[in-house]
Amino acid sequence: MKDLLSVLAKALVDSPEAVSVDEKENGEQVVLELRVADGDMGKVIGKQGRIAKSIRTVMKAAASRENKKVIVEIVQ
Repeated sequence: MKDLLSVLAKALVDSPEAVSVDEKENGEQVVLELRVADGDMGKVIGKQGRIAKSIRTVMKAAASRENKKVIVEIVQ
């Protein structure tokens, strides 16, 4: 899960070395915190949050295969 989010984020940003993902697991729920460089925040969120919504959709689909729930948080 963590690796998938990292690959998606690195493909979107200009500074892939600044991408970091922290994973916290609570039973069946997984919280993934995505951090990117300040200049790349807009590229990850997208216009009206469309790219962020797409990332969350892909991650939920991947989590459903493992019978888990995932929450993706984009933090500064």
